[in-house]
Amino acid sequence: MNYKTEQEAFWAGEFGDDYLERNQGKQIIASNIALFTKVLAHINSPKSIIEFGSNVGLNLEALSILLPEVELSAIEINAKAVETLKRFNNLKVYHSSILDFTPKSTHELAIIKGVLIHINPFELQNVYEKLYVSSDRYICISEYYNPTPVETNYRGHDGRLFKRDFAGEMLDKYPDLKLVDYGFVYHRDLNFPQDDMTWFLLEKCAQ
Repeated sequence: MNYKTEQEAFWAGEFGDDYLERNQGKQIIASNIALFTKVLAHINSPKSIIEFGSNVGLNLEALSILLPEVELSAIEINAKAVETLKRFNNLKVYHSSILDFTPKSTHELAIIKGVLIHINPFELQNVYEKLYVSSDRYICISEYYNPTPVETNYRGHDGRLFKRDFAGEMLDKYPDLKLVDYGFVYHRDLNFPQDDMTWFLLEKCAQ
């Protein structure tokens, strides 16, 4: 498969395979349940959710526990991760790079968690548009936050991790988006740690 960016090939290949082996376990699912309980606290239970970059589905697993009747969809670039996602009975999977994905329907909630930080910065506007178009009500962004764009070495690799104010950029790009809620989860949280993630819940509002 041909990719537009080095970052896509990185996650579709061996490094992405190794990542899914490292990121397993009931503790991660428990932490995700705690996180998404906060995200969903101010909205009615969404009927449909799409996740951008789902990997092996640990976020989707948490969401399916919280929302047993929800209709789930996922976009995932790594072939091994896609195979793992087949364990879900109620999941529609798009085996695709996010950059190549064309939204054909909308979902009540679009989620991206720990993925925008790995997107080539020159493609962010493209991904923002796909997130926006895929949602008919809510967008949840959960990423490493920094007030200004900065690149960080990632497990010995340059050009693979970028921090910035992703939610703020979407709020500036789309005037009909408003901030509903946000929060931070520390990696030393005693019960439900996350990897220093800052999450934002955005809502589309009629102008």
